Amino acid sequence: MLKVGLTGGIGSGKSAVSAELASYGAVVIDADALAREVVEPGTPGLAAVVAEFGEGVLAPDGGLDRPRLGEIVFADEEKLARLNAVVHPLVGERSAELMARARADGARVVVYDVPLLVENGLQSLYDVVVVVDAPDEARVERVSRGRGMDPEQVRARIRAQAGREERLAAADLVVDNSGTPEQLRERVARLWEELAARAA
Repeated sequence: MLKVGLTGGIGSGKSAVSAELASYGAVVIDADALAREVVEPGTPGLAAVVAEFGEGVLAPDGGLDRPRLGEIVFADEEKLARLNAVVHPLVGERSAELMARARADGARVVVYDVPLLVENGLQSLYDVVVVVDAPDEARVERVSRGRGMDPEQVRARIRAQAGREERLAAADLVVDNSGTPEQLRERVARLWEELAARAA
C-alpha cells in the first residue's frame, strides 16, 4: 500500500486534488474532516478545547464556534500551538484507525490530505509527499471569494503556515495549480499515473 501525504497551504486547491484522486480509486483520509470530527459536541476533544480557551469558543448550539476560535489562534502563535497540542494527537489516533482499515481492505493508494504536514514534520510518515502549489495572491483571492473570508484574515492564515519554499523543499512531487480547473485535472491525471506506478 502506497501512503501519500498530500499537502498545500490554504487555498492551494488541495481539496480539489484529493477529490480527483478519490475519483481514480485512492482512499482519501482528510485531516481537516478528522479535526472537525474530534471536536464535535459531546467529544473529549471539544471539552479539551473549551478547557484551554474558555466557553467563548462555543457557538449557541453547543458546537465549536470556528470563526471565533480562528480569530484567537491565528493571531497568536502560542495559542495556535496550544490548539494543535489538543487536536493533533486526536486526529493522529483517528487517522491511524482509518489507515489500518484501508490496509485491511486491500487499498493500493491511500492519500492523507493534511494541511500542516510540513509544519509538523510528518514527511517521514509517507512513502510520497505531494505538494499542491499556487501563488499566494491567487490563494487569497480563491479563499476570499469561496469562503467569504476577509483577505487580511486569509493572509494571516497563510503566514501561520509553512512558507511556499519550505513546502516545496519537502515535496517528492508537485502539482502546479496556478492555471485553470481543466489544467489541474490534467495534472492530477498524470499524478495518478505516477502514484499507481509506484504502488504496483
